Amino acid sequence: MNAYVQRDQPAGVPPLELTGERTLPDVPAENYWYRRHLAVYEWIGARVAGLRVLDMACGEGYGSEVLSRSAAGVVGVDANPEAHEHARRRYRRQNLRFDRGLVETYGEPASFDAVVFLQTIEHVNDPAAVLEHFRWTMAPGAVAYVSTPNVLTLAPPGAQKSDNPWHLKEYRAQEFIDLCSTAFDHVELLGIFHAGKLRLHERALALGWDRVHARLGITKLFYDRFTPAISTRDFALRDRDRSGVHGRLDGALDFLAICR
Repeated sequence: MNAYVQRDQPAGVPPLELTGERTLPDVPAENYWYRRHLAVYEWIGARVAGLRVLDMACGEGYGSEVLSRSAAGVVGVDANPEAHEHARRRYRRQNLRFDRGLVETYGEPASFDAVVFLQTIEHVNDPAAVLEHFRWTMAPGAVAYVSTPNVLTLAPPGAQKSDNPWHLKEYRAQEFIDLCSTAFDHVELLGIFHAGKLRLHERALALGWDRVHARLGITKLFYDRFTPAISTRDFALRDRDRSGVHGRLDGALDFLAICR
């Protein structure tokens, strides 16, 4: 099987292929990115118990399923027909459904207690309008959770953005706060950082691990085992970089805005 196509899907569930626009479970080579996204879904899932949740641009559907473990109900929305069909067939709970729709237009006024929009705002043409639309769908007291990559750790030093062709705009911390503040009165920003064995791996790289594994000829052997072993415990959400090397959130991998 193609290394970038999902493995071992349930009967009747069409596997998806990596396109660069979404991450997927069940693709060993993609496990780092999948777990990085999943860690945020799990963090949010612990905070939406008993709520009506809208998961916009839900992709393959794994995150909507995580949210549905605690929420009163979850609607996962994606415009892609293949992703929608996959999610609808794979993830089945009484309190979970999947709809096809656009992030700019889907929903009804004041109908959700939480809106989740992860790793997608960098893809949209008018992000401020999308955030305003989300606010329109939110009931009084609702919360929106919006994440995006940190341009300072994703792009080469000094570049305006990474080479990801699907990203229209990538943000620094204050830029992202300013964007979210166009639609919401209160914005709290957290960073996603490496933890556990990924933090140890960072330290090893700083000490020259790249040169060592290349010299020993074990690069593929090591990463064929290391990457699939990464778990959500190897990421942490915090309000600051504890290394002291960077500014408060300049060293974060991604940002998560909590908007009210």
